[in-house]
Amino acid sequence: MKDTLITVGNVATNRKARFHYVILDTYEAGLILTGGEVKSLRMGHASIGESYVSPDHGELVLLNARIEEYSSAHKGFIEEKATRPRKLLLHQKELSKLLREVAQKGKTIVPLDLYFNTRGIAKLKIALAQGKTFADKRETIKKRDWQRDKQRIMAHYNK
Repeated sequence: MKDTLITVGNVATNRKARFHYVILDTYEAGLILTGGEVKSLRMGHASIGESYVSPDHGELVLLNARIEEYSSAHKGFIEEKATRPRKLLLHQKELSKLLREVAQKGKTIVPLDLYFNTRGIAKLKIALAQGKTFADKRETIKKRDWQRDKQRIMAHYNK
């Protein structure tokens, strides 16, 4: 069975990010990847569910993102770990704003989506976020359940 190649579109999504955090602002960041990692992304072998973004010496680094090793890659001298830190590329204004905001208490940067843009370049959608309280999470669950029930009711009446 052949894997389908992803040339444009979503590769991985952090579904829990919107539940655990209030999204304040979003940014598009580039990633520094090796050739085998890009091929593996095109096969859809990536996960950002447990990953996070951390400032490191004036730049942002994506940590704990899993991009599996490309199966047909040349086994050379360097064997990359699937969860190695990856540097993010942003405009200087965006970077300085994010670093300034993260220095404030209670704000963090979370990855939302890993995708290929229309030019076929791997991008990471990151968000400046603030953690939700337990009551906020309960409210989110109530809204989600009500939307689901509303869809069921509407489907029943539209028969």
